[in-house]
Amino acid sequence: MEHREYISIRRSYNLVRQDLDSSRRLTFQELAALCRLYNSKSGLKTSDIAAYQGCLRPTMTHRTKHLEQLGLIGRERGGSDRRNVVCFVSDEGTAYVREVSERICKRIGVGHSLARTTPERICRYVDAMGCVECDAGELILLGLLLIDESPVSVSRVVDGLGFLQPTVSMSISSLEADGLVVRVPMEGRRSQGVMLTDAGTHAAKELADRISEVIVRRGARKKAAAQQA
Repeated sequence: MEHREYISIRRSYNLVRQDLDSSRRLTFQELAALCRLYNSKSGLKTSDIAAYQGCLRPTMTHRTKHLEQLGLIGRERGGSDRRNVVCFVSDEGTAYVREVSERICKRIGVGHSLARTTPERICRYVDAMGCVECDAGELILLGLLLIDESPVSVSRVVDGLGFLQPTVSMSISSLEADGLVVRVPMEGRRSQGVMLTDAGTHAAKELADRISEVIVRRGARKKAAAQQA
């Protein structure tokens, strides 16, 4: 997938997440794990989900326990090895995935990548995107690489990524301390803009390269459609 598509979905989910009741909010990685279970149509071991997201097993255990507490998945000890926990999406989880995927679709505005895709396709994108975890700072690096202007105003970054302004400001301060961005005066404005340093550009391009390796698989065709083909 392209990093434009990655940013488009992450931006839309950031906006959707702000609209959800705090008790129903998931991190993007939690949503990705839920979409993986939804698309699998069967149970998956916690260790398998952890391997796909590239995280430690205890981290995934924490994520799946949160999903279970919300009633979105079920967890069972599997087979002879009682250490293996098998997770499966619940009816409530299925409804949640469909609702959020539809809301993400509606939040992708004209001019953004995937503006004309379907909720089912969004679910598959989110599933696939789970293997590339980006925090707020990394998303800002990608956003700055994507925006065709330099320097970029903080308000433009906020709009481009769907974050709240305090999140963007704190992340920019952290990136500046790491030497990945610099603040510079903007012509005709009192406020400062932000731009990538050489190190920041390199880091952003590395992230974009990782995203370009993500494969979004198509869903299986329905039997009726397959028989007509």
